[in-house]
Amino acid sequence: MVFHRKKAGEVEPTAESHDIEMKSSTSPTTPASAHTKGEKGHILPTHNHNGHKITKHIEPEGESGRKGIHPLHFFKICWTSTSDASRAVNLLWPVVPVAIAVRYARKDLHLAIFILNYIAMVPCANLIGFAGQELARKLPRVFGILLETTLGSVVEIVLFMVLLQQNEIQVIKAAILGSILATLLLCLGMCFFAGGIRYDEQKFEEAVSEVGNGLLLTAGLGLAVPTAFYVALQTETARISAEELAASTLSISRIASAFLIIAYGIYVFFQVRTHHGIYDALLETDELNDADRHKDLRKAKLTFTECILALSISIALVTLIAIALVEQIPWIVKERGVSDAFVGLILVPLVEKAAEHLTAVDEAWDNQMNFALSHVLGATIQTALFNAPLVVVVGWGLHKPMDLNFELFDIIVLILAIIVVGNFLRDQKSNYLEGALCVIIYCIIAVAAFYYPDPLGHGTGEATTTTETGGH
Repeated sequence: MVFHRKKAGEVEPTAESHDIEMKSSTSPTTPASAHTKGEKGHILPTHNHNGHKITKHIEPEGESGRKGIHPLHFFKICWTSTSDASRAVNLLWPVVPVAIAVRYARKDLHLAIFILNYIAMVPCANLIGFAGQELARKLPRVFGILLETTLGSVVEIVLFMVLLQQNEIQVIKAAILGSILATLLLCLGMCFFAGGIRYDEQKFEEAVSEVGNGLLLTAGLGLAVPTAFYVALQTETARISAEELAASTLSISRIASAFLIIAYGIYVFFQVRTHHGIYDALLETDELNDADRHKDLRKAKLTFTECILALSISIALVTLIAIALVEQIPWIVKERGVSDAFVGLILVPLVEKAAEHLTAVDEAWDNQMNFALSHVLGATIQTALFNAPLVVVVGWGLHKPMDLNFELFDIIVLILAIIVVGNFLRDQKSNYLEGALCVIIYCIIAVAAFYYPDPLGHGTGEATTTTETGGH
């Protein structure tokens, strides 16, 4: 139906008629160039900001305008990366073939193999982070962030599995808590500090900080229960023997791990399905706050196939380098006198979290604090609720005594760190002072870890009696 206004001079048919009368009309013909409606009733764009035709199921910002694999574009885009820090890390790529070659050519150079593979891990981890970020751009925001965080944890999972295979259980326990501390104190501190240098004060949303802090407290308590159980009964030899206590602690750890993995599944469902609209709106607002957004939008992007290729190459290299790195840990501990606590609590987390740290700091520098917090808290939550329990479950399947009975020093430091960071997040504001304090706290913990002695009889890289019985 269309409206026809009565022409001047026309005789009014009746007294009750109005100036406007309705006449039936045929439906107008839809132009061939017009947009069609999407499933939800809104008009879908056919091209993105760069003029590239949008592929079905690909977000406009992630559209590369290409298909398949183009070697020249692939290497150029990976080399230029996303930020100045990431580009600087790419200068370390020549170390990767050298590290692999030295491992097989000179097996007697233990220290050189450890140092070279430690350095080589950084650009490989950076490539995983970059490829994950490129892949996340092609997906809905919330799901993309979760996928990017998961891919960023691939290095950590690979290292944990290699350490488990080598029976470095004491190092794994330290690395689990060290990973949480490195992300929570060092990475978050650098985000606050970097953003605070450029902006007097940065703000973030309550939905991101409160949910993250609540989950961290829950995860910290879940990880602490087996340790609290063991310490409470350690001296009660009349009530329970050492063997029974170790067996009970191991059983509690395995059951607790199953519950923590369930908690992580509920957390993912909460973000992706039931409350994704809240997070999507927050992240969209953050994108508009990015001072360099116009530059990022114009950058060339990887195709979906190239993202998968980059992830495959980087994960294969990370696995190879992780094996070489872990093989040298017993020598480093025994011959160089470096404690398992320092290797697990400081050295391993620093290299495994390098890519995530660079991404989060770059986002804070661009005033995208909700994005930065999503990466920092998301990575921390995944380590506590998924990666750590996963190692326990895999160890259960391999009949290895992997439990959540941590050193008392480690678990106390973890709980205090969660409380301190929670207080910083409470006002939903950050500045460089809070960032500097977080980094200083982490440095103090690193010094204490350096002087922390190994358990008696440990240091050979094998599962010792102390480890199997859950002793400290």
